[in-house]
Amino acid sequence: MDQEIYLIGLNHRTASVEVRERFALTDCTVLEQGVVPTGDDISEVVILSTCNRVEIMAVGNGPVPARVLDCWAAARGQKRGDLEPFVYVHKGIDAVRHLFSVASSLDSMVVGEPQILGQLKDAYRKAVGRNATRVVLNRLLHKAFSVAKRVRTETAVASSAVSISYAAVELAKRIFGEMSQYKAMLIGAGEMAELAATHLLNSGIREIMVANRTFERGLQLARQFKGEAVLFQDLSVRLAEADIIISSTGAHEPIIRARDIKDVLKRRKNRPMFFIDIAVPRDIDPDVNNLDNVYLYDIDDLKEVVEENMAQRREEAAKARAIVEEEAETFARWLKSLDLQPTIVDLLRRSERIAQDELARTLKRIGPVDDVTREALQAMLCAIVKKVNHEPITFLKRRFNEEEAGTRYIDITRRMFNLDCDDVPEDAHSDRKHHA
Repeated sequence: MDQEIYLIGLNHRTASVEVRERFALTDCTVLEQGVVPTGDDISEVVILSTCNRVEIMAVGNGPVPARVLDCWAAARGQKRGDLEPFVYVHKGIDAVRHLFSVASSLDSMVVGEPQILGQLKDAYRKAVGRNATRVVLNRLLHKAFSVAKRVRTETAVASSAVSISYAAVELAKRIFGEMSQYKAMLIGAGEMAELAATHLLNSGIREIMVANRTFERGLQLARQFKGEAVLFQDLSVRLAEADIIISSTGAHEPIIRARDIKDVLKRRKNRPMFFIDIAVPRDIDPDVNNLDNVYLYDIDDLKEVVEENMAQRREEAAKARAIVEEEAETFARWLKSLDLQPTIVDLLRRSERIAQDELARTLKRIGPVDDVTREALQAMLCAIVKKVNHEPITFLKRRFNEEEAGTRYIDITRRMFNLDCDDVPEDAHSDRKHHA
């Protein structure tokens, strides 16, 4: 295989929330088609964009990272120099290892949080829908999903799982103490809001309101938690009723500004308000924090809460990282096998192993034979192995130098004969039409 796997990205460790929102690629349904188009030097692309990271997985040859960075920066109206200081680049097995860690939530702000795996699956589904993935990324992403499942099954890294939403509610509890006398408003009705609602109820919150641009979705979430749905256009009016506001929409610019909250505070007679903005780009203008009796925290402010919850998971995380390392090495071996010669060797060895096993069974059944007969049987088996494999090997040699087809047929051969001896889900690595 003459192409290489690259992972180019930034995350909560390398970039502040201001930088992450500048370079977010949240609208990948539209953007991914033009952000990093596939072509001669890049054959496969998947883009993952969340509140805490943007990562672009690409398979290609040549100056792939430079081209990805140029395309990424241009898509956000920026220059490569604006982006480069915050970016990390992983190549080959390091890229594989990093992706497996991300999928297993070992690289998350909150180790063990479950959201990242769903976000990665969604990113992959979109890429497949645009025919942006082929043999390597199809296999890599499916393997990442199975590694994440193994980590959750074999370790307790996700026990009592926390999330950004959990951390947000914990922070609110520190400030307000007893929660039963307070009222909360969730702005947005996605997965983060749903998790926040769950944690608020477990903390004894008196009432929950849900404001969402799509009222039906807000109503659905409100009913689920026995709360009240609020029309989005009534947000500024109903804010006065809320003591705790957790916002997690997909808006591209702030939906709450300082001038809006000044009037709200008057109607509340300056009773304190607690805002937690877990959206990227941010939903709440940072100037809100300059108002008296208003406490605003964004996603980066939650790191302290998150760190406390990470301590109890470090031992389990070490076990999980050992699994990631083992699986990354297994994938690296598969990647090397996409060259023609290793597959031919493995195919012949498989046939020879089967032939020798069957010969041993036959000799055990019929009893001792003389050396001449044994040698004749051995020669016959060697001839059968060569003749049975002659046509498949000839076919692979003819197709190997064809663009993409060679790698694809090598992969099909390895899966068809299970040359890698691994357990693969029945639907893994099927044709693209089955990946959506």
